[in-house]
Amino acid sequence: MPEFAWPWVFAFLPLPWLIWFVARPALPGQALRLPHATLSWHVGQRISRGSATFWLLGLGWLCLLVAAARPQTLGPPQAQQHSGRAIMLAVDLSGSMQTPDMVLAGRQLSRFGAVEAIASDFISRRSGDEMGLIVFGTHAYLVTPLTYDLSAVSAQLQSAAVGLPGTETAIGDAIGVAVRRLAELPQQSRVLVLLTDGVNNSGSISPQDAARAAKAAGVRIYTIGIGATRMMVPGLFGDSEVNPSEDLDADMLTYIAHETGGQFYRATDGNQLADAYRAIDALEPMPQQGPTLRLHHELFRAPLTAATLCLLLGMLWPRLRVPPL
Repeated sequence: MPEFAWPWVFAFLPLPWLIWFVARPALPGQALRLPHATLSWHVGQRISRGSATFWLLGLGWLCLLVAAARPQTLGPPQAQQHSGRAIMLAVDLSGSMQTPDMVLAGRQLSRFGAVEAIASDFISRRSGDEMGLIVFGTHAYLVTPLTYDLSAVSAQLQSAAVGLPGTETAIGDAIGVAVRRLAELPQQSRVLVLLTDGVNNSGSISPQDAARAAKAAGVRIYTIGIGATRMMVPGLFGDSEVNPSEDLDADMLTYIAHETGGQFYRATDGNQLADAYRAIDALEPMPQQGPTLRLHHELFRAPLTAATLCLLLGMLWPRLRVPPL
């Protein structure tokens, strides 16, 4: 059933009649002569209560009040998934993320190409979480503040470019940026998912100090080390096998995860990277129920249209009447 958001507006219902009885019509000799015949007629004469003009103006005033009182209907309750969890994604964009050593669905991709494909799916499954995006290289930058708009986070990840924040790797600074943002929120669960393919060789904060700060702030860190362990590269005397991930500091990433209550995952190909994100998704389950929301549908247009028509017709009615023969 429709209801009124501002029912107190109906207290103004008798206002025109009060004005009518207080402001008596002036005597014929004292009446203000207006150039418009219709307005002169309303000022100089009292409208009969039984006339069509009286009822049209009264109905118009009533419809105007109905529109001003904001009639509305409530939609069905809709459960909202707000988990109270804040998740930051920190993605390494150093120069080595261009290394084409990842295989996903039979295709050869760069490390960042695999991250784009798999992390976007992880983001889409976190409806109800606040999410943000940090990219880091030589420096760490907050690209997307914490938001429930997951499409914005995914779009920013897709538009990121390897090498934009520098060619080195500032893992400690990335953790520091995330901790500062997450610690400001009252959420009970604060999570950082950090993905890198190298070793900390830049920045002003060591990863160990940053991990201790994250632990003190209640931030749980899941670390992912990405990069294949075998790769064939062409050489002067033929192809040779190399380890493209020899610079990955797995011990440091393991320490960060264990210090903060998270876990470390090693992803040597696209399938293992997808498994890592699925494991994190399972360890941070979404709530089954959340607060409900009911949408309001405003219904003021119909009474406002009726009020406009009644008031115009009431003002013009004396001129529209056909005089008797």
